[in-house]
Amino acid sequence: MKLKKYITLTRAGIIEALQFRLSFVVMVIGNLLYLIVVYFLWKAIYASAGTDVVNGMTFNDTLIYLVLATALFNFMEMYTVWEIGRNIQSGKIVLDLLKPMEYRKYLFWSYSGTFVTQFFLTFLPTFIVVSVVTHGAVPLGINLLYFVISVVMAVSINYSIDFLVGTICLYTESIWGINIMKQVIVLLLSGATIPLAFFPEPLRSAMYYLPFQSIYNAPLSLLLDGDPQPQTVLTTLGMQAMWCIFMLLLSKGFWKVSLRQITVNGG
Repeated sequence: MKLKKYITLTRAGIIEALQFRLSFVVMVIGNLLYLIVVYFLWKAIYASAGTDVVNGMTFNDTLIYLVLATALFNFMEMYTVWEIGRNIQSGKIVLDLLKPMEYRKYLFWSYSGTFVTQFFLTFLPTFIVVSVVTHGAVPLGINLLYFVISVVMAVSINYSIDFLVGTICLYTESIWGINIMKQVIVLLLSGATIPLAFFPEPLRSAMYYLPFQSIYNAPLSLLLDGDPQPQTVLTTLGMQAMWCIFMLLLSKGFWKVSLRQITVNGG
């Protein structure tokens, strides 16, 4: 019965996502412009470096990584923080709390339909184009299975961070500045905007012990490794599993405590 509820929410999310075709077109255009900027920026960086390999990555390696990171971001982004903030400010949060499903689960499965549509409309086409254009630079083997497992945990970690930040709105009743700061921190420290290989050694080592790199860097490192060593796979997935459980418990605990602060401003 519970599974039927989740499937219903996913189906509703798919239908809703397909209704806003213009937003998809705008997103595609925006991503193309961003990737054009990224291409010329990193082209200039490698030209000024005077070498084909910088920190163990060639220009093609870096470009493939950043293109797939952008596609992964579009696939995984949920805008949970904005949704929680709007619901709290409007008072709709009270009605959501009365639903026969835990609010955290309800919000996640309401967005699950977006995952499905974004996967088929953004990530999968991007992955196919990159694979074809680069003539097999992206390995196709057991790494794909590791990538899928890693992405599932990355989605959970990303959602827990968003839910944790969104809960802060119960205290501040305004989330814009906090969410912008969160996005900057996550995109920078996760390797989504700059591959972690380009970070200074002490900082790079520290990043691997934070949850952010488990969102983008971990899945992409497994995807782009054609012959992943068992120890590397176990370490990467094990670290993700640890952060997945920790962030889940932290976000749920913080939400439970913070509900005592709820106030209704709207209808």
